[in-house]
Amino acid sequence: MAQKKMILDLDTGIDDAMAIAYAVADPTVDLIGIIGSYGNVYVEDGVQNSLKILELLGATDVPVYQGLAHSSESDHFDRMPVSAQIHGNNGIGEVDLPAPKRPAETGDAIDFFIKMVKKYGKDLILVPTGPLTNLDAAIKKAPEIVDEIGNITLMGGAVTVPGNVTNVAEANIQQDASAANNVFQKAPLTQVGLDVTLRTLLTKKETQQWRDLGTQSGRAFADIVDYYIKAYEVTSPDLHGCALHDPFAVGVAINPDFVQTISLNMYVTTDDQYYGRTTGDPARLSDPNPNVKVAVNADVDGYLKAFMDHTLTLFKQN
Repeated sequence: MAQKKMILDLDTGIDDAMAIAYAVADPTVDLIGIIGSYGNVYVEDGVQNSLKILELLGATDVPVYQGLAHSSESDHFDRMPVSAQIHGNNGIGEVDLPAPKRPAETGDAIDFFIKMVKKYGKDLILVPTGPLTNLDAAIKKAPEIVDEIGNITLMGGAVTVPGNVTNVAEANIQQDASAANNVFQKAPLTQVGLDVTLRTLLTKKETQQWRDLGTQSGRAFADIVDYYIKAYEVTSPDLHGCALHDPFAVGVAINPDFVQTISLNMYVTTDDQYYGRTTGDPARLSDPNPNVKVAVNADVDGYLKAFMDHTLTLFKQN
């Protein structure tokens, strides 16, 4: 079976680190690049975290590009205090990983992405797990890529559940609702939002399995994710674990059977009251070919088994 090419667009905090691990571990995927974004951390820190995680996993051949540093609506980005609370000041649970030997690429991230769409077309999967600022910029620069790319599966939004930043808005979308609105109206995509990611829980039972491997990566990931689980005890005590937001989007991008979806033409609201809400677009509700598939139900057990198989296999080797 031919491998699918994948690019991750990450604001590398803890669940993004797990997303990298899933993509590196999956034998059907060739991870050809990571684009850095802002959100959980500042873009420069996220790029360094991505490089550190790739090195920890023995995947030093994957190039990392620094994307845009702030939303399309502003000239700067201020990290939210809750992000430091959930992901740690350094974004990876205060775990101190060695400085990466490979530097970030010097090229332009948006140009790199457009070039890869031109090169691989339908064989390319993009998984954005942060704000949609980079993807929006790419679509504005080369509008034709929305018809050329094979698959965009994003972690973001909430349709059937409340948001996690406001009652209606999920964090990634809320970072740049204008960019998200442009993407949601133009690109064919699958939305893996809080509707399903809050059902995918990891507990200390699973991180202990990583720790028991006795490897460098197993121990590091156990430490990183245990920090995340502890943060969830404060922010979401009813969940009794941590949600696999970003790695679930990677899983669904590879295997759509992990979710059930509804097809919907959507938009993202940018007014003050409902800023960042992902919902059906009243102007296009009757259009016959909706461009968004919204994940509303999940095969949680099937995914968790795949996630643990992937990570245990990978961490055993590094």
